[in-house]
Amino acid sequence: MLVDDQTLVRQGVRSLLELADGIEVVGEAADGASAIETIPGIAPDVLLLDMRMPNGNGLDVLVRLGERGELPPTIILTTFDDDELVLSGIRAGARGYLLKDVALEDLVSAVRAVAEGKTVVRPAVTERLLKGLGQVQTDFSSLDRPDPLTERETEILRLMAGGYSNKEIAKALNVAEGTVKNHVSNVLSKMGVRDRTRAVLKAFESGIL
Repeated sequence: MLVDDQTLVRQGVRSLLELADGIEVVGEAADGASAIETIPGIAPDVLLLDMRMPNGNGLDVLVRLGERGELPPTIILTTFDDDELVLSGIRAGARGYLLKDVALEDLVSAVRAVAEGKTVVRPAVTERLLKGLGQVQTDFSSLDRPDPLTERETEILRLMAGGYSNKEIAKALNVAEGTVKNHVSNVLSKMGVRDRTRAVLKAFESGIL
């Protein structure tokens, strides 16, 4: 589902996605209020969400649907001047972000990745975002440096930052997927966060990555 107040952007993204096999645009909304109303009924596998809209912005959509447990896996559509809003969106539950001038290959790859439970958090861009925030306060439950990670946990955290799933990490490290799940749980616990995306963000912010 596409949520953006700019008709041309929605039409452009729809046209790109229609070129890809196995992806169908099942709904559109032009503002936050209509998105909050229609998304639960449509229940899309992936939501592409603009952050700057009238009548309720993207952050409102993320927060409201997240509170109700009705937030689909979400990718923020952004521009380079939306740093603070993007990070707020990720902290509110988005799985990652794309620039609005994204190439077809990257757009399709991101949609499929998020549909499979992965994140679209590109380390180089994330680091730039965090550095660009300056004195803006983040709202992690704890800003203290996380408990020390083991060498293997740090290795897995780097792979998490690359958007790899537990299955892919297990294959890369030649270990059981259950072992990776245990390591990921340990990483989240030590870092005081509740999901993989926040773990990656906090890792950059605290200097672990």
